[in-house]
Amino acid sequence: MNYQEIARETIGYLYQSHASIRRSGLDNTLIALAELRTSQLNGCSYCCSFHANELREMGVSQNLIDKIPGYQHSVSFDEKQQLVLQWTDAVCSLSPNLEKIKNDLGKLFSEKEIVELTASIALMNALNRLRITLGEKF
Repeated sequence: MNYQEIARETIGYLYQSHASIRRSGLDNTLIALAELRTSQLNGCSYCCSFHANELREMGVSQNLIDKIPGYQHSVSFDEKQQLVLQWTDAVCSLSPNLEKIKNDLGKLFSEKEIVELTASIALMNALNRLRITLGEKF
């Protein structure tokens, strides 16, 4: 189903929100990292491929991208990347650790950055679900 065409205005607003997040001032590499992790958790093959390619184009090594699913057991991620991945997991699962991780984020990120990052994760969850349920198989 071509959901993007069928509901052009509604879906367009979602993509406008995505563009706004990308212009927010938060490091786009961290946003793409969260978007890839969200897509991995949701099992959206199209979005996983898209965001992995995007990270490579941003200069992130394939070696680091390959380690994202096991980031909890890796020393390859810097402190910000590690927190972004932890936050992504917590937001996607509505973890009981949300407050602790949010407090940790507050040590390295501004409130605006935390809101933009969280909006990015929430939006990617919605986009993943649209793609998985209504999009063409990839």
